[in-house]
Amino acid sequence: MPIPSRRTVHLSAGAFRALTEVSTATLTSQLLHRGLTNTFMQGLIALRPDKRMVGYAFTLRYIPAREDIVDREYNNATNVQRLAVEATQRDDVLAIDARGEIGSASFGHILATRLKQRGVAGLVTDGALRDTPQFRELDLPSYCKGAHATTSYVLHHPVDMNVPISCGRVLVIPGDVLVGDAEGVVVIPARMAEEVAEAARVQERLEKFLLRKIEHGSSIVGVYPPDEKTLTEYDEWSRRRGG
Repeated sequence: MPIPSRRTVHLSAGAFRALTEVSTATLTSQLLHRGLTNTFMQGLIALRPDKRMVGYAFTLRYIPAREDIVDREYNNATNVQRLAVEATQRDDVLAIDARGEIGSASFGHILATRLKQRGVAGLVTDGALRDTPQFRELDLPSYCKGAHATTSYVLHHPVDMNVPISCGRVLVIPGDVLVGDAEGVVVIPARMAEEVAEAARVQERLEKFLLRKIEHGSSIVGVYPPDEKTLTEYDEWSRRRGG
């Protein structure tokens, strides 16, 4: 069994704060600048779109269930799903590879409540969740592909935790930084997270200025993207605000 924690970076307080403020759209742009084209999880919806999520990936992998290996009792001493719940740490995000299968749930509200009590930062699955009305009330950012009331063992058998997985057709490596907002979830490779956070903060400050110009009637020509004249105006605007 892989070791429970594989964090390779610890975000600085400034980077962590930046990631709670910038959008996943901005983050995907920054990752595109660095050559990463597939970082935004496909088809997931936010059950708490009012909440932001920033944390370190702790992964759980399911394979298709088969009747001769099903654990109908969910043995807490041997079931990898249950072991994963109790192995998570504060600021982890539990990311589940459910193969995009939504014919039964991949996780439920009681286990998610336990994650919340352990200080976990969020829950992400490319499968279904059960008890979704309760998830919409739980103080835990949660993302899923759909809702299904049937328990997980009907279609899912947990086999691994903290191994590289696919979630929403995106590679997730344990320790990657996962950021979620109302639009969805982006995966930031751990080694890039600090610089991406700062670059995203700078990008959004510039775009705030550009948006203001557009709102006041400017053409996009020379503004979006900004030419040298607009960038000079931005530098002056930023200096006046202590930036």
